[in-house]
Amino acid sequence: MTVHEQASTDESASSHAPALAVRHLPRSPRAAVLFLHGGRSDSRAPSRPWHLAAVRMKPFVRAMARAIPDDDVLLAEVRYRVRGWNGGDADSLRDARRALEELRHLAPDVPVVLVGHSMGGRAALRAAGAAQVRGVVALAPWCPVGEPVAQLRDKEVVVLHGDRDRVTDPLLSRAFVTRARTAGARAAFVGMAGGDHAMLRHAGDWHRAAVSTVLEMVPPVTGPAGETE
Repeated sequence: MTVHEQASTDESASSHAPALAVRHLPRSPRAAVLFLHGGRSDSRAPSRPWHLAAVRMKPFVRAMARAIPDDDVLLAEVRYRVRGWNGGDADSLRDARRALEELRHLAPDVPVVLVGHSMGGRAALRAAGAAQVRGVVALAPWCPVGEPVAQLRDKEVVVLHGDRDRVTDPLLSRAFVTRARTAGARAAFVGMAGGDHAMLRHAGDWHRAAVSTVLEMVPPVTGPAGETE
């Protein structure tokens, strides 16, 4: 088999693979958290779970699993077909939307919080217009000038961005939050002092901030009469 034929085979196989990778599936989930890792601006290379961008999200998934007060929140990750956003093709956005559709069939009528880093943050913010999405926690997101915000109306949006990030721009994230708020989102920017793009500096602060923000977005547990417990 030639290299071209192997690439075509890999692409065909990945196009039929599920976009949703479930990490924790309760019997009766009351909410779901969907994680979207980063990638590259342009790359048609297959995305693999051992790539550094994917590995960076694992501690957030584990921290979320430990913090869930009740065993009734579904945890899943988006499985990208390729590593890049790739301009107008927006491959990671398409995969995010596929994952949300798969999640809707798996757990109908369950509110979803998206947690995305870098390119995954951009995909999460774009995909947040889906009806089941309650909010977005964007970690050092890629927010180019002119990125759309209308889809965030009535959504909860919190952007965490380190002031030492040299890959994505915290000033653009601030501007994005301002525009999202104007468009009707309940949006906030949280600066992570000393934080870098890889979220390795002060990693515990990143994990705690992300988890606490997600838990604020997840609907509270209610008793049999509808009271909040």
